[in-house]
Amino acid sequence: MPDNAILRQKMMAAMDEETMQQAQTVSKEFAKLIVYYKCAMLEVQTRFTVLNEAYILEHGRAPVSSIKTRLKTIPSIREKMKRRSIPFSLEAMEEGLNDIAGVRVICAFPEDVNTMANTFLQQDDVVLLRKKDYITNPKPNGYRSLHLIIAIPVHLADGKRMTKVEIQIRTIAMDFWASLEHQLRYKRANEFTEEMAQELYECAQLSAALDNRMDHLRRSVHKYNNPTDGT
Repeated sequence: MPDNAILRQKMMAAMDEETMQQAQTVSKEFAKLIVYYKCAMLEVQTRFTVLNEAYILEHGRAPVSSIKTRLKTIPSIREKMKRRSIPFSLEAMEEGLNDIAGVRVICAFPEDVNTMANTFLQQDDVVLLRKKDYITNPKPNGYRSLHLIIAIPVHLADGKRMTKVEIQIRTIAMDFWASLEHQLRYKRANEFTEEMAQELYECAQLSAALDNRMDHLRRSVHKYNNPTDGT
């Protein structure tokens, strides 16, 4: 029998029945909480999919290019709580972390970002907890995205629970830059100089300029094909 299996058996044998029951209860409650986060994440994804379909029906084009979801792993949750000096408990996890469940909505044009965000937030059971607009006010490194922390109801057999989800809404160009920036900057074996950071920042400016030009082109095409439309 492997050493780790023997050690696990010894630890289990050392626990009294009450301790075992407490550990099992915590484990079940933790698993249940993760299910709520997963369901909340899927609920947000579904609602944006529905909003996208409704927009296509009304306007003849899709504002959403893709939707990505991400649920933090247990080691990632533990590491972040440790880094923030948050004691590891279910209550502290719910209170202290906003990004256990994450949804990233990739839009075609900058105008679509605000359109989709505003339409989603108009739903009467969605509670906006925090909003950070890194498009109007980009981060110093050039990062652009609209971040929303929301709470949304999740209904399971034993009742309803308002559950937090982090939503990032950005254009294709913003997502392209952010994805590559993360690979370049945070790969462990890489060193990053000030010159490299400046180059990345300039790439972010090019990305923003591309978004603006494509948005201008979209408006020009719309105006050409709809000369009587005042929008």
